[in-house]
Amino acid sequence: MKKPTLMVGAGALAVLVVAVALCLRPGSDPVAAQQPAPLLDPAPAGPAVARLGNQQIDLVELKSVLASLPAESREQLRGNRGALETWIRSRLAQKAVLEQADAQGWRQRPQVEQQTRAATEQIVFRDYMLSVSQVPADYPSAAELQQAYDSGKAQWVTPPLYRVSQIFLAVNDPQNLDTVRRQAQELSRRAQAAPGDFATLANQFSQDPETAARGGDSGLQPLQQLVPEVRGAVSRLKVGAVSDAVQSAAGFHVLKLTGQQPARTASLDELRERLTQALRAQRQEQIAKAYLEGMLNTATLSIDGAELNKVLE
Repeated sequence: MKKPTLMVGAGALAVLVVAVALCLRPGSDPVAAQQPAPLLDPAPAGPAVARLGNQQIDLVELKSVLASLPAESREQLRGNRGALETWIRSRLAQKAVLEQADAQGWRQRPQVEQQTRAATEQIVFRDYMLSVSQVPADYPSAAELQQAYDSGKAQWVTPPLYRVSQIFLAVNDPQNLDTVRRQAQELSRRAQAAPGDFATLANQFSQDPETAARGGDSGLQPLQQLVPEVRGAVSRLKVGAVSDAVQSAAGFHVLKLTGQQPARTASLDELRERLTQALRAQRQEQIAKAYLEGMLNTATLSIDGAELNKVLE
């Protein structure tokens, strides 16, 4: 069935203009990206959670993986057993492949050794730079935070928000298009005649389970976040009014505008945590850059142009 959601994007708040990604930080990719394969697995550190032939994942390794994740990702993974088991299978398969590679002396191949040295250098460099570019715990101060908020105030404006309820009918077979259209039109007429019954109709007839369970309510969202056909219909509705049946690529929508909030500027309290994190990341990058520049100034730097030209030829 085609996706019945009203939305095509996510996020209403403008991106913080002071946010600068700190290239020295480890990535925030899922488990596989944050759990590098060891050169050789150590002796088991506890009961095996899973086994594949000679390979196993023990409780210590699994807890270490979870601990390395951001809190939000960790909780999502804890609540998604299927995703966790998928990672376990993938990790065991990886270990089995490494076992085969080791049996063939793959780690001693010149190109592998070269890449291993390069990767090790990057890990050491990144970790050391993080240690010498720590931001003071009291940064930013209240005044610095206020200054950053004031200087970027134009970016903190949220667009008008619309609270929309819907009755969605899917079109799974083009041959049923007219039948579904007539059903949507009938539901629209009933809802327009008795707007107060909209939630009951949505709960009974809507084929979008997520919103149907809430009487059709899809929450507050900016107009740009709605699919184009729905966007146009909602923009013409007054609060409390019900639309005619609206056709989209997924099916038909009967819409009710239940609330609206005008554009506004987000307060400093709303942005405090994200703005603080962005400023700290920016300051850490500045400290790291200054440290690297200082290293270049500790001795005389010389570049042999002639030798460099040989490389470029």
